[in-house]
Amino acid sequence: MEFIDYFLVACFLFFIGSVLGWCIEVVFRRIFTAKKWINPGFLTGPYLPLYGFGVVGLFGISLLPINTGMVWLDAVLIILIMGVVMTLIEYIAGLIFIKGMGIKLWDYSNRWGNIQGIICPLFSLFWLLVGVFFYFVIDAPVIEAVTWFVHHIEFAFVVGIFFGVFFVDLAHSLDISNRIRKFAKEHDVVVHFEKLKEAVRERSEEHKAKASFAFPFKSLSEFREELTARKESFSVSRKKKGKSEQKPQEEK
Repeated sequence: MEFIDYFLVACFLFFIGSVLGWCIEVVFRRIFTAKKWINPGFLTGPYLPLYGFGVVGLFGISLLPINTGMVWLDAVLIILIMGVVMTLIEYIAGLIFIKGMGIKLWDYSNRWGNIQGIICPLFSLFWLLVGVFFYFVIDAPVIEAVTWFVHHIEFAFVVGIFFGVFFVDLAHSLDISNRIRKFAKEHDVVVHFEKLKEAVRERSEEHKAKASFAFPFKSLSEFREELTARKESFSVSRKKKGKSEQKPQEEK
């Protein structure tokens, strides 16, 4: 394949991974954590970039020319690399938001062996299992889908529409994130994103207003003072972060 083919394939996989990842997170939170229907992530639309980058990474790793002469060992090495890479993607993404935006998108602080509440052995094991599933179950269908996509370039139009909507959403969400970043900087805190969503939902319910699934922060500017008064419910002081994060917060 030429460079343009690889680029289109990466876009296609990012599109599929982001959308499917969003669906998985919505169901996971509804059943195991929040027990409510919550729009996950910092974007408004039905996609999570973390999973998009993850699928692109998994596909790239599956193509690595590893040949030890033993099929089982090749599989073990590739799966281990997948688990490590997915954990690194999760760590880098989490760290960027904490350091750059003062926002914590998820929190594993109550999990054993966690690092800064961003990654932990349990979820690294989950990523390893994802690698196993991808390698033995999904890899072949993904290759077929990629081959189909390359030979049906008209579908790139659909992917193009996705990215058009995605970048508009990204601009809108970054504007909200910047306002949250300013709030975090002013009060010297790290904002737990999901806890903030819950605070917004509670405020809406108190005022007998219907909480928005797609736009959970649509009235954020209207009750800044109230958020300031209740910031302890969705943030952790940077000065006391090390001690405070030992207490469980909202999980991914």
